[in-house]
Amino acid sequence: MNAPAPSPGGAGPDVEVALYEVRRKIYPRAVSGWFAGWRWAMVWLTQLVFYGLPWLHWGNRPAVLFDLEARRFYLFGAVLYPQDFIYLTGLLVISALGLFLFTAVAGRLWCGYACPQTVYTEIFMWIERHIEGDRAQRMKLDRAPMSASKFARKAAKHLLWVAVALWTGISFVGYFTPIRELLGDLLTLSTGPWQTFWVLFYGFATWGNAGFMREQVCKYMCPYARFQSAMFDKDTMIITYDPGRGEPRGARSRKADPKALGLGDCVDCEICVHVCPTGIDIRKGLQYECIGCAACIDGCNQVMDRMGYPRGLIRYTTENALAMKLDRRAILRRVLRPRVLVYSAILLAVTGALFGHLALRAPIKADVIRDSALGREVEEGMIENGYRLQIINPSEQPRRFVVTVSGIDTIFVAGESQFEVGPAGVRMVPVAVRVKPGHGNPGSNKVSFHVQAVDDAAVAVDARSTFFVPR
Repeated sequence: MNAPAPSPGGAGPDVEVALYEVRRKIYPRAVSGWFAGWRWAMVWLTQLVFYGLPWLHWGNRPAVLFDLEARRFYLFGAVLYPQDFIYLTGLLVISALGLFLFTAVAGRLWCGYACPQTVYTEIFMWIERHIEGDRAQRMKLDRAPMSASKFARKAAKHLLWVAVALWTGISFVGYFTPIRELLGDLLTLSTGPWQTFWVLFYGFATWGNAGFMREQVCKYMCPYARFQSAMFDKDTMIITYDPGRGEPRGARSRKADPKALGLGDCVDCEICVHVCPTGIDIRKGLQYECIGCAACIDGCNQVMDRMGYPRGLIRYTTENALAMKLDRRAILRRVLRPRVLVYSAILLAVTGALFGHLALRAPIKADVIRDSALGREVEEGMIENGYRLQIINPSEQPRRFVVTVSGIDTIFVAGESQFEVGPAGVRMVPVAVRVKPGHGNPGSNKVSFHVQAVDDAAVAVDARSTFFVPR
């Protein structure tokens, strides 16, 4: 949307001011180097985990499966239920604290190396470069009029993009539906509506975000770019240009002496801009658009090698290191500062508490629900209360449990007291509890149900309730 703005004093032609910036397509140049190698190592690692986990089996079931229909979550040897939602909360807290810690120490490591947006953009750009060519060739192709050759290249690129995106969507749904069954249903076109929707939706999101939106997701859609500065300080390792060494910048021959020309080490080749996936100029200082991928470091180091200059004109360093000319050892000493120590302590405490609680959780679970708020008198003057007992068996094999009750003299379970629960199963069973005449105080009495596996006394749990004796 454009709005006319009158010139000062009312004289001169009107000036149109753009309220919204029109996207300028970015053509990142391919680069190789130490950090490019790390980025591709993370691409392989993250995608081996993402694509591989749905195929990994644990016994006769998938190792990782979030079965929403049965409300069970399988994580290798553990079976979790909706009651275990606290573990998901703890995992999210650990992830957030880990992000804060890594950001405080070394900037946007997550964004530059492991974020799905970065990873899939890297994969899609690799496909694009192999079909359409590197930066200059892609720019020339886009400027050229449509032809059979251009159409064939564009079509081949999008076919590969769609194939990767669809496989990504299938793998995502494979965490919620066994992937072998899902593939069989896809081949016979018999998938359910929700499975079809999420395969297409996740695939479309991958295709759109990694193929078209790219840096726009990082710059405008992701909130992390906006609040990252709150976690930075002057001792945070960031990718930065050294103006003291690089300025004044200017072109020169390899044999020229930059000091004699009054120039710094920056040859103003703009390779740092050409390789940047968000299109920024790192020489203008730290910018929120920088995702910390370090492509500019690799590109600049290549130019420094060709010119015979020392590497590191663009490098990982800190504001204090630049200002005070600190060496690497002094930079590392400043890592253990209060902010980092606080993040580390909280992260260790939460991680220890979560996994400790997970390791020590009860091998079975039981919940007691009273059928009625009042007791009733039955044969021989005994008082009976009815309950519904929910028994959860998290183990992978069927088990038989025996139920006993305590808390009042002569209290016992009337009728059936042993129940079998299937593997990773939940069973709601009715339990009648009686007390002989003259025992228990009128009104509510605290009682405890003890549920124990018949074959293993260590597999047991207690559940509290109340027993009502009429006045």
